[in-house]
Amino acid sequence: MLGKLHLLACWVLVVGNGAAGTWSLAAIRFPRLKNRLLWQFTAFVQIWVLVQVTVAATYLNAGEGDAESFHVFYGVLSAVTVAILYSYRSQLSQHVHALYGWGGLFIMGLGIRALLLL
Repeated sequence: MLGKLHLLACWVLVVGNGAAGTWSLAAIRFPRLKNRLLWQFTAFVQIWVLVQVTVAATYLNAGEGDAESFHVFYGVLSAVTVAILYSYRSQLSQHVHALYGWGGLFIMGLGIRALLLL
């Protein structure tokens, strides 16, 4: 049960962060895409990273799964990336769409890499 939930949550992480990153980068070129919904969606998918890490830790702690060390590394690195993006938000306020755009695509890539290690 937790294994299926972990896999589903990973796909939400990958697709959601990819969409949010693409949307944020597109908003640089098309200013009408800069709206509140972009930031709400970005916040949701980046908080989802923390949900995913929590589900993964519960799954491993329950003894139901066994993960390779790099799979765990990519999961933890995704959570650290969310924290880094948030911490640089005010310092890079002029380029916040680029920051979250490339950051979202980076998190998507980490999720894909973690999926390949399953």
